[in-house]
Amino acid sequence: MLDMLRLLLTGSLLLATVSAPLPPPAAVPQPVVDIYPGGHKVTDPFRWMENLKSPRVQTYFRQQAEYTNAVVSRLGPGREAIRTDIARFVDARAAIGTLVRVNDTLFYLERPIGRNDARLMVREGDGAPRTLLDPDALGKQMHSSAHLTISQVLPSFDGSRVAVGIVPGGAEYETHTRVVETATGKLLDEDFPRTWFGATAWSPDGSQVTYLQLPKVAAGHEAERERYAKVFRHVIGAAGPDQEIFGAGTDPTIHFEPSDDGFITVSPVSGYAIGSINRGVQNELTLYVAPVASVFSGKPIEWRKIADVEDGVEGFDLKGNTAYLLTHKDAPHFKIVSLDLSKSGATAANAALVLANGDNVLKGLQVAKDGLYVSGLNGGPAVLEKLPWETGESLGGPVPVKLPFPGSFGSLAIDPRVDGVTFSFDSWTKPQLVYALAADGAITDTRLQKPLPIDLSHYQSKEINVPSTDGAQVPVSIIMKRGTKLDGSNPLYLEAYGAYGLDIDPGFLGSSLAWLDEGGVYVVAHVRGGGEKGQDWYEAGKGIHKQHTIDDAIATARYLIANHYTSPSHLAIEGTSAGGIMVGGAITQHPELFVAAIDGVGWTDELRSETEPNGPQNVPEFGSAKTEAGFKQLYAMDAYKNITKGNAYPAVMGVTGINDPRVAPWQVAKFIARLQYSTSSGRPVLMRVDYDAGHGMLAASRAQVIALRTDEFSFLLWQCGSPLFKGIPTHINQR
Repeated sequence: MLDMLRLLLTGSLLLATVSAPLPPPAAVPQPVVDIYPGGHKVTDPFRWMENLKSPRVQTYFRQQAEYTNAVVSRLGPGREAIRTDIARFVDARAAIGTLVRVNDTLFYLERPIGRNDARLMVREGDGAPRTLLDPDALGKQMHSSAHLTISQVLPSFDGSRVAVGIVPGGAEYETHTRVVETATGKLLDEDFPRTWFGATAWSPDGSQVTYLQLPKVAAGHEAERERYAKVFRHVIGAAGPDQEIFGAGTDPTIHFEPSDDGFITVSPVSGYAIGSINRGVQNELTLYVAPVASVFSGKPIEWRKIADVEDGVEGFDLKGNTAYLLTHKDAPHFKIVSLDLSKSGATAANAALVLANGDNVLKGLQVAKDGLYVSGLNGGPAVLEKLPWETGESLGGPVPVKLPFPGSFGSLAIDPRVDGVTFSFDSWTKPQLVYALAADGAITDTRLQKPLPIDLSHYQSKEINVPSTDGAQVPVSIIMKRGTKLDGSNPLYLEAYGAYGLDIDPGFLGSSLAWLDEGGVYVVAHVRGGGEKGQDWYEAGKGIHKQHTIDDAIATARYLIANHYTSPSHLAIEGTSAGGIMVGGAITQHPELFVAAIDGVGWTDELRSETEPNGPQNVPEFGSAKTEAGFKQLYAMDAYKNITKGNAYPAVMGVTGINDPRVAPWQVAKFIARLQYSTSSGRPVLMRVDYDAGHGMLAASRAQVIALRTDEFSFLLWQCGSPLFKGIPTHINQR
């Protein structure tokens, strides 16, 4: 049916009107010269765009958004065919995520078919699921002009109450944490504003909750919005100010930088609480421990440091008097150590080894009643091991868990008082299902999620390694239809990220399979800067080594061309958020390799990133322009500063949400403006703006996901020469 529709639509395109819409007035450069440490002078032609409250800047955004909408709208029936296919995958079944387990009760988010946003659901034992909170209904009740999305979900230890984050219009810094009564679904009066990361811990009896709150800043001081966040303790039902218990100024013996965030973690199987400090986006944690009773006493808390940044700790869990730590110190694939919290001198430095560094890249650890579960990666697919309890808090050797198929975890839901794990699992071409793992290793389908009613047998994936410019072997995932001819004519979508030690796991492509339905190939390059191959792989693409991230993507592109998966006239590249450094570097350093690109809410003006609210938090990852060495490495990774007038750049669509708290919208705007001013290729350079969205697809509704994917795929396939857009010129005059 879809093939017939495409045939009819392709034919109708020959009769379509192909005249391009008139472009808005071009942005006028107003050069500003900055002098950086070492006397380095840098000219910034579009600095004026950084004032998002300026009527001139707002006019530019509106005009660019309207023009982009006009350009993609003229793609007509072909675009509608892609939208239909994308919506087919999005609406095939209810979407489930964020699993949290309390005893035999499961809390989770579910977006029903055709609905815009996910609801908070609860299923007790094998009973029927029921709705606890519907954000669409709440939005109507509140007369909200922005769509509402549920973020964090944190139940109390007995499951009688659930703290949830409510995000308006994708503006995460405006998150409100509310408390839902499980028995009735009633929202309590508690309402904690500016809780980007929401509630952090419940007291054992469920009468108190802690939450991390951003400061309230006056107009004109938005740059201070993400500084001096503090953890507060609240007694349910109590009026009056809540107590500051963790954060800058709460304890003279604990040092917090202005950009640090603090979190409290409490376990139902331990009398100790952990106070963790996140040093911006740095993965390594600083950890303090205190008796749980002290945290909720209302008196000064008896904190004691057990780990600092140099200990390389990135994860932890508790059982009784023991803290289990996940660390990369002297272990590039990570190891697990333990320490006895009842001993005053116990720290990460003298902890006992529990699980040594090995072939698996360890990613997480969680305590269950029957053992310590350790998740990780091995060459891409996820692995899971259980270290069973022998006596008390002593552990046996690791026992591998046989997973349903090679794939990746969505959520791992574990209650330390209950045997086993509830987890969601999928792969590039296998849709997610929710499974229950018993203490004896048996895995069963919970039937919480229905099978996808779409035949996926004609899609396939494979994993290869591609040598980078320096010989490093880059893992690459290739997904395409069976029987795809490797003759260089395939539209190819190349995705890469490479930052923060995060990895792109082999999760179900879902609506992105629509790209394959148009004869395309979908490729993920697991470039350096990510965590797919451990700590060394991450550090090899971080800071001064960021060029490796770009080199790995370029090497992958060249491999794909040389092996006839595609050709430069059919190759598109995409990078999102920190992946903007990768995609910006790729198209400015080697524009000849690509026909089109997507810069999705991307860091593309790194030299100026420190000036935005979320900038200081990212200094540990990218560096600071306050030193000459930092300036040099930021300038090298700044795609905006390295655009050259007269170069023939690919077609580019920049994507931003006006409420984005992670990457300021002006980053995308400046990049697009300079490309429009500089490129000689005649290919379109567009900026797509969503005025009810934040950071890409985070906190996005169903309608927004479909609309964004449709515009991106239509734009790229049009530029890649897809028959769907035959008769529509790929070059337009934007001057």
